[in-house]
Amino acid sequence: MVAAAGALEMTGGQRAELERLARSHTAPAREVRQAKALLWATDGVSTAEIARRCASTPKSVRRWRSRFAAEGTAAVGRIRAGRGRPVVLGDDVVEAIVHDTLHTVPEDGSACWSTRSMAARYGIGKDTVARIWQARRIRPWKVETFKLSTDPSFESKLRDVVGLYVNPPAAAAVFCFDEKTQVQALDRTQPSLPMVPGRTGTMTHDYKRSRTLDLFAALNVGSGDVLHDTRRSHTRRDVLAFFRWIDMHVDPDLELHVIVDNLSAHKSQPVRDWLAHKKRRRWHLHFTPTSSSWVNLVECWFSVLSRKALTNTSFAELETRIDGWVSHWNDKPEPFVWTKPADEILDKVARGQANLDRITKSATHH
Repeated sequence: MVAAAGALEMTGGQRAELERLARSHTAPAREVRQAKALLWATDGVSTAEIARRCASTPKSVRRWRSRFAAEGTAAVGRIRAGRGRPVVLGDDVVEAIVHDTLHTVPEDGSACWSTRSMAARYGIGKDTVARIWQARRIRPWKVETFKLSTDPSFESKLRDVVGLYVNPPAAAAVFCFDEKTQVQALDRTQPSLPMVPGRTGTMTHDYKRSRTLDLFAALNVGSGDVLHDTRRSHTRRDVLAFFRWIDMHVDPDLELHVIVDNLSAHKSQPVRDWLAHKKRRRWHLHFTPTSSSWVNLVECWFSVLSRKALTNTSFAELETRIDGWVSHWNDKPEPFVWTKPADEILDKVARGQANLDRITKSATHH
């Protein structure tokens, strides 16, 4: 005869953890089952009844109780060393899965393999495929974009711009300038509901497109301050007007270095004529390499602006929203610090170009 087990003792924190685990839809089934069993044991349910509810045996229930009493919630669902289903997947199968993931696509026309489709191909579980991919850091669903610049002066331009970031000239102000074109607000067709406790804010899925704004911004590399203006276009006249705006707001005793991209409006004749005047001798334009917007630090600021100020707003308040957000930014500006040496960037670009040439050559001679 086996003596009846009394109610299992546990702390309030342990009970809360087990209740959370028992409600889980993502935890392993063995953890959920053992958590429920231990909660029933705490409520005084008999071992035999718990075994019946869990579709297990009284011996297993007693073992769960014993391990919990000795190790607490850390023991729930844990498989002891040497127990559990043995690994039967051979190395040749693992390598075949890796090869197919990297070099083939599903026959149904999908863009890439999923754990389920690959598992069906080899007659194994999807979790096994997931573990193989995770161990080798393979993510078929993820694609990163890239663009190698074809600018023949890439190296000299890159060193020039990075040099301004890491070693700015004395008695000078360095600005990163660019336009964020066609900034658009989407006017919702019905009023949105505000956020309240227990419910997120809402908005209709459909919208009406409104007019657009062009945002001109110049980021002071040293201080993080931003000069900005919103306009209805970004022609050479608009660029020249903003250059005048920068000139007005910078101490006339400072040299002025402005980093810009290769937009034709930045090199237009009116801009060149204005810069050629003897009063603009302090001005120096530095052009980023083509297809290399990532070199311009103001793009980082545009990203922050988009996330924090340009979501869920109507066109009527778009300009006011931008002006207000920039004003608050300039109250406590945060400079962006460039940390990547030019030589390291050039090495990475060289490796990328070599890989691209190899792939192109292989495809040509296939």
